Amino acid sequence: MSKEAKRFYEFGPFRVDPDKRLLLRNSQPVPLQPKAFETLLVLVQHSEKVVLKDDLMKSVWPDTFVEESNLAQNIFVLRKTLGDSVGEHRYIVTVPGRGYRFTEKVRSAPDQDDLVLQARSITHVVIDEESSPVKAWRWAGVSILVAAALLGGTWFGRSHGEPKLSDRDTIVMADFVNQTGDPVFDGTLRQGLSAQLEQSPFLNLLSDQSTAQTLSLMGQPKDVRLTPEEAREVCQRTASAAVLDGSIAQIGTRYLLTLKALDCSSGDTLASAVAEASDKTHVLDALGKIASETRGKLGESLASVQKYDVPPESVTTPSLEALHSYSLAMKVRSGDFANCIPLFQRAIEQDPKFAMAYAQLGVVYINMGQTVRGTDYIRKAYELRDRVSDREKFYIASHYDLMVSGDLEAARKDCELWAQVYPRDPHPLVSLAVVYFYLGDYEKLLATTQNAMNVAGEKRLSSNVVWSYIFVNRFSDARTMALEAQTRKQDDPVFHLNLYIIDFLQHDSAGTQQEAAGLSSNPTWGHAALNYEAGTAAYGGRFAKAREFILRAADSAQKADNQQSAAIYEAQAAIREALVGNPALAKQQVKSALALSNGKDVEAMSALAASLAGDFAQAMQLTDNLAKHFPQDTIVQFNYLPTIRAARELRQGDAGRAIQTLTAAAPYELGTTALDAGISLYPAYVRGQSYLAAKQGSAAAAEFQKILDHPGVVQNELIGALTHLGLARAYSLTGDTSKAKAAYQDFLTLWKDADSDIPILKQAKAESANLQ
Repeated sequence: MSKEAKRFYEFGPFRVDPDKRLLLRNSQPVPLQPKAFETLLVLVQHSEKVVLKDDLMKSVWPDTFVEESNLAQNIFVLRKTLGDSVGEHRYIVTVPGRGYRFTEKVRSAPDQDDLVLQARSITHVVIDEESSPVKAWRWAGVSILVAAALLGGTWFGRSHGEPKLSDRDTIVMADFVNQTGDPVFDGTLRQGLSAQLEQSPFLNLLSDQSTAQTLSLMGQPKDVRLTPEEAREVCQRTASAAVLDGSIAQIGTRYLLTLKALDCSSGDTLASAVAEASDKTHVLDALGKIASETRGKLGESLASVQKYDVPPESVTTPSLEALHSYSLAMKVRSGDFANCIPLFQRAIEQDPKFAMAYAQLGVVYINMGQTVRGTDYIRKAYELRDRVSDREKFYIASHYDLMVSGDLEAARKDCELWAQVYPRDPHPLVSLAVVYFYLGDYEKLLATTQNAMNVAGEKRLSSNVVWSYIFVNRFSDARTMALEAQTRKQDDPVFHLNLYIIDFLQHDSAGTQQEAAGLSSNPTWGHAALNYEAGTAAYGGRFAKAREFILRAADSAQKADNQQSAAIYEAQAAIREALVGNPALAKQQVKSALALSNGKDVEAMSALAASLAGDFAQAMQLTDNLAKHFPQDTIVQFNYLPTIRAARELRQGDAGRAIQTLTAAAPYELGTTALDAGISLYPAYVRGQSYLAAKQGSAAAAEFQKILDHPGVVQNELIGALTHLGLARAYSLTGDTSKAKAAYQDFLTLWKDADSDIPILKQAKAESANLQ
């Protein structure tokens, strides 16, 4: 660099020499990696201005594509080198969403002859044998420091070596070897370490489901303690890259924790970490230290470890006893709801601020159909979310928006961001699939559910995928998967519910009876099977039989301590009675439903039944309550309420207003309203009835055809049968007698064994006879 172009940049006690790529503090060289130096140089050259991230990356890595995390790591190193304190950045400030700004005033010092001469004299002094020994030694020391600074980047890279793992590698976690004799550590440290490592967007832990499945192939119980030897075999069978092998020992009052990452093929040690706890209460602190250290040694960037590194007492709980109960609950959670509930409850008793225990317990209750109890627990977890890691915050926030506030757009954004930050975590995809289920986007539901299985590396078949095939009318694919699960001895009761609906849709009445009989004695799913039977009986017009099944289903649900499901069964029955012209029975069952529960879906279904039955006071009271308490709930505001109000308006004789009211429901009408026993396509059915009342036959036929086009969504809901009658009436309005006759005949064939006293059947027979 010529003398004219020579520039030094000074700020605070620092000087930047662009020519020598050197940073000095009080004239002493400061070791700095080359790329970090280049980052600093760009920032100081544009001091007090915002430098966009993209521009900064292009300047530092002009010919190479790098991740933004590389830039973040350089910023972290620079802040540490310059002495920036955490939260009080004196020199480098982050401008959210844009880039960085160097805030310190920078002085440009041109033509520094004295420094140039001094630098030249340093070189001569080091090599000049006539110089005094003291002077030579002093300058030689400076020379060594300069060399260290210039070679700092090379040394840093060599000392860290190549990353031990890539972001595509999978890790198997063995249980900790507990040498203390204290059972509180059994399973607890593995759960705590798992929670720590799951924060990492880089590391990819083999799921407990895949581990359990592999153990079964090895002839081991799925909940067997995973010794280092068995963990290595699991690692090899699943083509994973490494095994984490930990241990805890007690020395007096102190505890020693060790963790090794072993290559599962060669047995070579990839990384190891050791930490000491002064007493039992600090064991989780030590666990957090070895987790963070191991993440870095396995290849995760320093910036990533720093960003996603919440201490274990925040990720989980400071109580070893609570963590122990939680780990036991998580072991049995999959498919064994009854036994995991008391364990989660005990964890909450041991630590009343255990956010993830509340969240997991809430999800379990919702999966069991007890949505009121479940949402209460998720709401509590949401209140405690500031005490958890980023990953757990995503879990809690997405489930809150999905199950409590009901804001599907917020839930979708939660899940998409969660999946973006943790691309190898299947959980955000599972939650995103539920969003699509509620929205009625079943093709995306299927694709997302399959993607979740691929991300998890699951070989175990999923009943969720079977449901997805059903929703998109791929019944043969659904049956094949459900039957294959049985041949693999994955005999989850939900597969039998899958098969029940498939048999119904393929008109296999013997099959439905067989599946229902097999489920009737199941304490968790027996009442659901009885409710399915009630729906099927009503679909065929056999209402006396349907009422018997409803009584049994509601009784069975209550015996299983599931008031919510019992109430929903009663509310669904009330809707059916109202649809076929039995308003007195409908009103009676609305009262029965509301006496059991005031849950959101119970109130909404009861309100719809009341509107259809002409009980407008009851309907308005319930709708006002729903509108007040669920202002953000997408299903309530854009599916339930428009349909309930339109049904009331139609019953009051204002078909035009009913059609207008249902405009808001159009984007959501294909969605199912509840996970446990929701209703589907009622906006389209009520709109079709409204068009009939308005004498618009073609428009009515189009609405009823929507229902016929989605048998996998409607399943055995009564409107699937009544739609044929609606079509017949629509074709009659258009003057298409041939199609009208065929549609009447379709309905009467479906109801050939129907109870003879049903009002709507009498009307249908009379209308059909008039066409002959």
